[in-house]
Amino acid sequence: MNFIFNSNISDQLKAIAEKVALGKRISEVEGLFLFEKADLGYLAVLANHVRERLHGKKTFFNRNFHIEPTNICIYNCKFCSYVRKIGQEGAWEYNLDQIEDLVHKHKSAQPTEVHIVGGVHPKRDLHYYGEMIQRIKAILPEIHVKGFTAVELEFMIKKARLSLREGLLKLKEYGLDSIPGGGAEIFAPEIRVQVCDEKSTAEKWLEIHETAHSVGLPSNATILYGHIENYAHRIDHIARLRQLQDKTGGFNTFIPLKYRNQNNSLSEIGEVSLLEDLRNFAVSRIFLDNIPHLKAYWPMLGKEKAQLSLSFGVDDIDGTIDDSTKIYSMAGVEDLKPQMTTNQLVELIKSAGFEAVERDTLYNVIKIY
Repeated sequence: MNFIFNSNISDQLKAIAEKVALGKRISEVEGLFLFEKADLGYLAVLANHVRERLHGKKTFFNRNFHIEPTNICIYNCKFCSYVRKIGQEGAWEYNLDQIEDLVHKHKSAQPTEVHIVGGVHPKRDLHYYGEMIQRIKAILPEIHVKGFTAVELEFMIKKARLSLREGLLKLKEYGLDSIPGGGAEIFAPEIRVQVCDEKSTAEKWLEIHETAHSVGLPSNATILYGHIENYAHRIDHIARLRQLQDKTGGFNTFIPLKYRNQNNSLSEIGEVSLLEDLRNFAVSRIFLDNIPHLKAYWPMLGKEKAQLSLSFGVDDIDGTIDDSTKIYSMAGVEDLKPQMTTNQLVELIKSAGFEAVERDTLYNVIKIY
C-alpha cells in the first residue's frame, strides 16, 4: 500500500476540509494523509462537523450488561489477556443454570440489551447458545440479545454442521437480535498473521457480517489498534468496512478498541497515548461517512478519556455495563469493576457539554435527558 502525497500540506488539508464540509467522501489516500499529517485540533474540528451534522449534540448510551459464558478458547491470539484452556487456572465455563442466575442478578436494573461474547469453546455449538438465548428471553422477554463475534459464530455454526446462512437464520429463530463487532482485530493479512494467525481471516469476518445483514441481523464493527499496525493498515481496515456498509447498510456503529498490554504476548510493545486514541476516533469519524455512529467504549478508555472523546467525533459511550465484563479488566485497564448508573452516564455526558440520550440497541430513542 504505497501512497504518494502532494508536497503542499496546507493546500491538501484545505481541500480535504472543503470536501468534508460539503459532505463528500474522502479517499483512502486522504484518510492516510489525515492520520500522518493533520494536527489534532484540525481533526477535532472536522470530526465534530461530521458528528454534529449527523447527531447534533446528542450522545447515546444504553442500559446493558454483558454475559461472558466462557474464557476457554481454541485460539491463542497474542494480544489476548483473557484466554484460558480447559483446566487452566483462571478458566471459567458457565453452564446454562449459572447463566440464568446471572440474568436474574441484572433483572432489577431493567436492561434493554445483553451483550454475549466469550472464548471459542471447543465443545459448544450453535444449539447450546441457542438454548442460552431462549433461557435469557424467558427471564427478560423484551431484552435485545446482541451476541457472538464472527469468530465464535464461524465455529459454532460449523460444529452444528450448518451453512453460514442456515446457522444465522437458526440463531435468529432462537432469538438472536444482532451481533457485535468483535473479532475483526486488524484486517491486513501481514499484521493478522503476526497477532492472530489461527483466527478467521478478514474475508471470513466480512462474509459473516454481510450474511448476517442479509438475513436481517444488524451488527457493529470494530478495529483493534495501537499494537504493531501502522496508519495504512488502519485505513485499509476501515475502508473495507465502508465498502461493505455501502453494500448492506447493516452496521450500526464503529468501535475502535485500544490494545491494552497487560498479561499477554505483546506486552513489550507498550500502549499508544491518549492523543493517539483521539486521532484515531477523529479520522474514523471523518472517513466512515456511511456508518452512523462512533462509539468510545468507556471500560476500555476509562470514564474521563471517553468523555474527552466526545469532542473528537464520538457520539456514543456504550452503557451501564453493571460490572459484567472481564475482557479489559484482565488486560490492565484502570477500572477493574466497570459499572456506571444511568445518572452517572447522564452527568458524564452533560458535563462535557452534550445532550444525553438513552437508546436501545438499534438507536431508537428511549429518553432524552
